[in-house]
This record gives sequence, C-alpha cells and structure tokens, in this order.
Amino acid sequence: MRLDKFIATHSDATRTLAKAAIKSGQVRVNGEVVRDQGKKVSEKDVIKVHGQLIEESGEVYLALYKPEGVLSSTGAEEEDDTVIDLVDGYTHKELHVAGRLDKDTTGLVLLTSDGKWSHRVTSPKFSCEKVYHVGLADPIDEEVVEIFAEGLMLRGEDKATLPARLELLGEREGRLTLTEGKYHQVKRMFGAIGNKVVTLKRESIGQVTLGDLEPGEFYALDAEDIESFLK
Repeated sequence: MRLDKFIATHSDATRTLAKAAIKSGQVRVNGEVVRDQGKKVSEKDVIKVHGQLIEESGEVYLALYKPEGVLSSTGAEEEDDTVIDLVDGYTHKELHVAGRLDKDTTGLVLLTSDGKWSHRVTSPKFSCEKVYHVGLADPIDEEVVEIFAEGLMLRGEDKATLPARLELLGEREGRLTLTEGKYHQVKRMFGAIGNKVVTLKRESIGQVTLGDLEPGEFYALDAEDIESFLK
C-alpha cells in the first residue's frame, strides 16, 4: 500500500494531511525520514507521524447528512454523486450504507465498515427507531395518526406495517417514527391513505441524530452511539 494511503487508512488524517506530513519530513518509516508519498509499505513496517506510531485502525462508523440528489449507493460505477464521494479521503476502508435513502430524500445516513454492526442497525428484529420529517401535498387528517399506529396494508405486501407514531406538526407537516424499513415505506404509507410526500428528511436513527450537521457534512460516531445499537 502507498505510504499516504496507509496513513489515511489507519489514522484520523485525510489523504491530503498525510501527503502534507510526508512532504514536510514528519513521517518516518523504520526510523528513516521518507518524503516519497508513493513508497510501498505494509503492516510489518514501523511508521510514525510526528513521532506517533501509526497502527492498524478499527472499524469506521460515520453519521452523514445526505443532501438531495445524492445516491445512497456505494457503487463506483455510478455517474451521480454518492454518499461515498462525500467522505472521500476520510478513510480508505471499504464503507457501506446502514439504511439507504432515496435520491430525493435528505437526512441522516450511517456509513460503516462493520457488516455485523450495520445488520443490527437495519434488521427489523432489533426494532431500531428511525424518525422522519415529512411534508405532504394535502392536509393530514387526524385519523391518520390512529391508522398508522394500528398498522396498514401496503400494495404488494402480505403483512401490515408495524405500529408507527405520527406527530402532526402542521396542516401538511408531520414527524413519523418507524421501527422497520420497507421499500419506500414512508411514501407508500401516505400514498395508501391518498396523500403524497413532497419532502422527506430522516432526522435520526436510534439515538444518533443529525445534530448541527449541514447537508454534505459528517462526523465519526463516539463509543456510546456505536454501542447503543448493540444493546
């Protein structure tokens, strides 16, 4: 692996910062200063940046605010921007999305390199709550709150949706909390009662929220947030 890629993969440094450290002579490989960013290194080499030993890192867990028009797909063949493009340079571990969003839906997306962890986030049997802010084309009848709480049948499904909480925020605005993630579920639920979703933003997954993030920004989850999905 290239030296700059190794540093970025196994530390919090971006590829740009890794290159800058190498260029300024702050990187030593096996005790010798190396200024060649493309030097091939491996886990067997002793690599220090600013005197700190760079070791193999653990898994990566990120919370990202997906803007409208960005794909949740992680495929390199995609022509449109993807969520992976938004975290380019943060790590070179292979990341995937724990709970995708449609291209026109905004809000919280979790990215990780840990497959077992993402299964805990997305599997219906763990009942992880996901909260969405919804804007509708038509006024929302108050009876919809009860309909969603009881569960309703969606076209093409053989079971009703699990109970969902709908909080009315305005005539055409609500906050919906789900514990499952059927295909296009929010849009299909409102479609089933004759309404149309015009804006949709996911605000939280479990205890993880968007916080102060702006569209396109992300942050690394702390240990408490990571562990919260394993309880």
